[in-house]
Amino acid sequence: MGYPDSFEGFMIQDQKKWTEFKKQEFKPKKFGDNDIDIKIECCGVCGSDVHTINGGWGEAPMPICVGHEVVGKAVKVGPAVKEVKVGDRVGVGAQVWACLKCPQCKSDNENYCPHMVDTYGAPYPKEVDPDETISQGGYSSHIRAHEYFVFPIPDAIPSHLAAPMLCAGLTVWSPLKRAGVGKGQKVAIVGMGGLGHFAVMWANALGAEVTVISHSPSKKDDALKLGAKHFVLSTEDGWEKPLAFTFDFILNSADMTHEFDLTKYLSLGKVNTTFHQVGLPDEALPPIKSQMFMSNGSSIGASHIGNRPECLEMLKLAADKQLFPMVETLSISEASCKEAVTRVADNKVKYRFTLTDYDKAFGTRD
Repeated sequence: MGYPDSFEGFMIQDQKKWTEFKKQEFKPKKFGDNDIDIKIECCGVCGSDVHTINGGWGEAPMPICVGHEVVGKAVKVGPAVKEVKVGDRVGVGAQVWACLKCPQCKSDNENYCPHMVDTYGAPYPKEVDPDETISQGGYSSHIRAHEYFVFPIPDAIPSHLAAPMLCAGLTVWSPLKRAGVGKGQKVAIVGMGGLGHFAVMWANALGAEVTVISHSPSKKDDALKLGAKHFVLSTEDGWEKPLAFTFDFILNSADMTHEFDLTKYLSLGKVNTTFHQVGLPDEALPPIKSQMFMSNGSSIGASHIGNRPECLEMLKLAADKQLFPMVETLSISEASCKEAVTRVADNKVKYRFTLTDYDKAFGTRD
């Protein structure tokens, strides 16, 4: 059929064959008055893509097209759309719809809407789409999203660098902002992968004194380049002792496994500090006891992406201060999708991937 009746994407058919991508057509949701169709230029590769297609987070509807760090050009806008016009360069992150009516949505917490639709692998509510179509992501020719979840990309940010900001960047920006991170504060960033390297850059830009805690000595130079003032190796005996009661906020981007000594990390916080988790590992968290929190009244929390105002503020900061992530690019194809998800799964990327050259794979689509 082709656009606008169908889109084309690199899809996974079976979680047991999670690196075997096949280009095929799929049907998008019914076009709504507030919807925008985007001809995709590039898309970031997120750890969520891997967790979804390999079954780490459980079953997913098949076939599935992942990818939720999308940048492209608006090619169709609904009659009720107010802020985007055809031809605008825009982006979409990990959410494409919410009810915008519930208490969460009305308080700028649409990313916690109980009816929200993820960018891929989620059914639309029947009142929005009679077919309850499953959303599909950005390893594809086009994406259709509600205007509230379509963000203008500032001219100063190249597309391949803007894409990873829309999930990874926002996922760490939101908790930093909500914690009130700023000048005069000390912030610890645990782990410096795709999420962590954004967190270092953002926390430094907000004026905090940043310490990176990592088990990889090879990350030190990059941590300092991104704005960290200190780098601590968590593989050294007693590394945590000099840092007791030091930090105003601790953001953990690393997977917490059975080898993760949470007690040590909780001890780093000042009284009533939060240890905030943004990584979503496949496995359950390590065993937790109440006594672990009592020495400094610490707490543990987590968050889910961010809201629209936070995303717009983040993009403006990045444009104004020329704050860009470290990104590798791959020309999108079945082979490059396989390479990207395999290397992300193996933590062999510095520090994000963006899939590019969509015109080569899908044609000009004009």
